[in-house]
Amino acid sequence: MPEKRAARPGTLLLLTGVELIVFLDSSVTNLAMPSIGRALALGVATLVWVSSAYQVTFGGFQLGAGRTTDRLGMRLMFRTGLAVFTAASLLAGLTHSGAALIAARAVQGVGAAILIPAELALLTAVFTEPEAYRRAFGVWSAMGAVGGAAGVALGGVIVSGLGWRWVFLVNVPIGVLGLLASGPLLPRDDVDLRAVRRRELDLPGMVTGTASLLLLVYVATKGAEGSLDTLHQVLAGLAVLLGVLFVAVERRAETPVLPFRLFRVRNIAGSTLANFLVGAAHVPVFVFLSLYFQQVHGYSAVTSGLAVLPLALAAIPVARLVLPRVLKAAGPRAVLAGGTGLLALALLLLSRLPAHADYVTDFLPAALVFAVALPACFVGSTLPAMRAARPAETGVVSGVVNTAQRLGAGLGVAVLAAVANARASHHHGGRPEDAVNAGFHSAFLGAAGVAALGLVVALLVLGPLPEPDAAAGDAPAREPGGQPGAGDPANGRTPAAD
Repeated sequence: MPEKRAARPGTLLLLTGVELIVFLDSSVTNLAMPSIGRALALGVATLVWVSSAYQVTFGGFQLGAGRTTDRLGMRLMFRTGLAVFTAASLLAGLTHSGAALIAARAVQGVGAAILIPAELALLTAVFTEPEAYRRAFGVWSAMGAVGGAAGVALGGVIVSGLGWRWVFLVNVPIGVLGLLASGPLLPRDDVDLRAVRRRELDLPGMVTGTASLLLLVYVATKGAEGSLDTLHQVLAGLAVLLGVLFVAVERRAETPVLPFRLFRVRNIAGSTLANFLVGAAHVPVFVFLSLYFQQVHGYSAVTSGLAVLPLALAAIPVARLVLPRVLKAAGPRAVLAGGTGLLALALLLLSRLPAHADYVTDFLPAALVFAVALPACFVGSTLPAMRAARPAETGVVSGVVNTAQRLGAGLGVAVLAAVANARASHHHGGRPEDAVNAGFHSAFLGAAGVAALGLVVALLVLGPLPEPDAAAGDAPAREPGGQPGAGDPANGRTPAAD
């Protein structure tokens, strides 16, 4: 665990700024696709993997990276992930080959997967004062929301002004500055790397678990493209088999990469499920809104991205000013309940958008409700697990909840896209745009149902979460025998014996 010391003013900016860059990179590339295709002579099938390669490795490697964070140290893994992400961004911006670009994007995803669990573990370890942790997680939630919504608009601006290579190269100076700042701003790890044994890293578990997740994310990504053939069905079966093997390996491991006892902790299990549902409900919205403006209203790609920008801009003051106060007054369970309820409402409003919708009177109200809901969903679904985790397990818990959200996002896009296509194909009468719009209505309605399930999880699964003891830091309660990790069931912690 890192040494205890007061957070410096720039620490929060460093950690949440990296969060913003990583999630921007998930969406900022989309508007550069036509330019990349022309410059590198890539067909559509190959071009899709400039984006998908990042998504697959980002989703597949987080679990192993989270456990490694606990074993090797948060600061070390944060700097390692940022270095890998920055180097891969440089390679992606300089390459002249489609295959090399896709490989660089895959390595970028690996860097992001290493970075995010370490970042979230550091936020939990450094910001232990009640006011500080509420403010930190409020800003963190804003960065996730802004990254998802602003990436498309920012990608169009960069491509138009600087060219497609700068979509990747812009990460390089930011990454270098982050590496330089991380030395003085982040607490040192209290880990003797020479004493870490190989079996403590559970390499068989990492290999089987990561391979299973990679295949699952890959199949979900292909499903979102509407191209699940026999080969992909076989790969899905292989992912399940690897998952079964992973469970068998973990049950025998001395220090498993995923201790299954974590899921007996109420708030960790609830947060994992909530993150899956939040990912499945909100990520498809950005995809479908971009398509809605282009296919129904005839907007250009850049204008479509700018139309979604209010979702990002409105989320910032909500996360910075409102969320910390609501967290203090009501706690993260109430924040998640409110967030998922508002998310369901926003999606219901979007499911009623007419094909001739007015941007200000029809779309903007739903967008503003969505912007309020999203940061609340992020912080409400994540904070209970991070507060319930033992200090030595914040990395793996971070990896679990983030992996759940990535899997939910991939499956949500795949399933809801299929729903939209099926509805559009059975729509009769009117213009072609009316059929497309009807498909989006069904997709938004399905997403609203998923958000409503998130509300059920908030109300029935998550437990109450008391304030941390500012004097004692974030140490878990101790059993009478002095062993850390067990505590008051109301805190979401339970004795976690193997």
